[in-house]
Amino acid sequence: MQLQNIPNLKDLDANNFFLLAGPCAIESEDMALRIAEKVVTITSKLKIPYVFKGSFKKANRSRIDSFTGIGDEKALKILQKVGQTFGVPTVTDIHTNEDAVMAAAYVDILQIPAFLVRQTDLVVAAAKTGKTVNLKKGQFMSPEAMKHAVKKVQDSGNSNAMITDRGTMFGYQDMIVDFRGIPTMREYATTVLDVTHSLQQPNQSSGVTGGRPDMIETIARAGVVNGVDGLFIETHFDPANAKSDGANMLDLKHLEKLLTNLVSIRQTIVNL
Repeated sequence: MQLQNIPNLKDLDANNFFLLAGPCAIESEDMALRIAEKVVTITSKLKIPYVFKGSFKKANRSRIDSFTGIGDEKALKILQKVGQTFGVPTVTDIHTNEDAVMAAAYVDILQIPAFLVRQTDLVVAAAKTGKTVNLKKGQFMSPEAMKHAVKKVQDSGNSNAMITDRGTMFGYQDMIVDFRGIPTMREYATTVLDVTHSLQQPNQSSGVTGGRPDMIETIARAGVVNGVDGLFIETHFDPANAKSDGANMLDLKHLEKLLTNLVSIRQTIVNL
């Protein structure tokens, strides 16, 4: 796909990686706008093409009492407002065919969760909206298998597919990133590395997913060095009290330093 096909994606001539970043879930309008404003300020200064990310609902939860959202239409309208306020594209994940049609009216990119990327009907429904489709690589799938998910999008008449690697299961409660998969998946589509989800520690006995945010820069640096097209980073101004995935999110106060370092690495790589 061509990144130029994503509406309002700026600074494409800077030869940087692009960034999908924001909270795990939309908790409120104030929260979303506050995070978006900070990230837009940072990425504009560093000339990083930026997409605001936020889940309008969370369907894959370990426990029935886990936070799932503030209401579908309410959250989608907040995503739309973020896009309109800051002039940036937005992305959210979908879980059903009906979600695809509904969310497409509010956001620019539809994301297929890793657990659902083999669901043909869901992938086709997303593709048929005409929106860019972000396919999260299943934790159980090889990089080579993602070519089939991409082809489902293409065979549905949509050439705008990208792949996001979010790690591979390593035992029951840990994830690893196999960086050999990046060049493989880039043969099929634009490829993104989901840094923060790759550091999850799922299936905890408490029913609340753990994580290793201290390793975010390590994984992100390796992704940039290995030529990934984009990075995916969940961030929040108060991760400890975030309603979803707080254990692996980046504290927003650390984002500028991280991205500054990553841009320096990127500039070194492209000049080799």
